[in-house]
Amino acid sequence: MAQSNSGPALSFTISSLIGAAAGGFATIPMTIFMLSAHKFLPNWQKDALPPEKITGEMTQRADITLPKTQLLGASLVSHLGYGASMGSLYMTFASQWKISPLLKGSLFGLAIWGGSYLGWLPAAKFEAAGTNEPSQRNLLMIIAHLIWGSVTATVADRLIHQPVTNS
Repeated sequence: MAQSNSGPALSFTISSLIGAAAGGFATIPMTIFMLSAHKFLPNWQKDALPPEKITGEMTQRADITLPKTQLLGASLVSHLGYGASMGSLYMTFASQWKISPLLKGSLFGLAIWGGSYLGWLPAAKFEAAGTNEPSQRNLLMIIAHLIWGSVTATVADRLIHQPVTNS
């Protein structure tokens, strides 16, 4: 007897895809904010933003040399991919919280910042770890993650509750 393609597994897959789309989309305003706010940092803090730093360190660790334009492209693609994967995690863990999408997205965005910048980045000895950055750069990234989380949650909520039309 063949199994049908419905039920919890399909629901989980669709939910994860919605989260990934929302998270990838939310990375765009997040990145725009990061690039805009970066200009207002003191000159001594205007080194590369974390996505570029992390991608650069990963390529160095893999013994790969990229020209600046390719490094920037790889940084953007990896940042969008990370945002999409975290959006999928949002749907798995936070989307069911019984609070407004704006609040749960903001809280989830803060959790992603903390888990990344105070968690795996320092554990893996990346220069972009929050423990290595001055408070102004950390504040920039915290606000960026609040933007990412609130946009992710709002977009995901809209997509989940969008009426289905039969045409």
